[in-house]
Amino acid sequence: MVKDKSLEGMDDLISDFNRFYILTLLYKGPIHGYSIIIQFKCRIGKEISPSLVYPFLQQLEEKGYVKHTAELVEDKKRKNFELTKTGKECCTTLFKRFTELVSTAIESSIYACDHCNCKIYESAYRETIDCIEMTFCCIHCAQSYKQSKTINM
Repeated sequence: MVKDKSLEGMDDLISDFNRFYILTLLYKGPIHGYSIIIQFKCRIGKEISPSLVYPFLQQLEEKGYVKHTAELVEDKKRKNFELTKTGKECCTTLFKRFTELVSTAIESSIYACDHCNCKIYESAYRETIDCIEMTFCCIHCAQSYKQSKTINM
């Protein structure tokens, strides 16, 4: 595999799913560490240790991928972290790489609508037309397909 120069330094930081998910939260916009912990639990259903979150944020900041701003909340200083331009570019590249992996993994489960050619992962509508079982994204595409077939005949 060819090493992507834009990810130099980021690859060694992203060693597991937890860190990858933290990056997705940062990609959405500024966020503070405690919010990362809460969102992780709500969305993934798993506890994540502050001893993973905060050192990871610090590593990202040291590498120039993240910056923080401080705000005072109830007499406590809270750091809001956000990706730098370089951090966003690296995440975009990393997410594209991940998308390719996921696409390969689920490719055999994806169908294309025989009418509009959109990709269907679940709940395809199937109908037999002229003794051929066809796959559609919805009943409306099946009807449109049949109408266009009679018009073209």
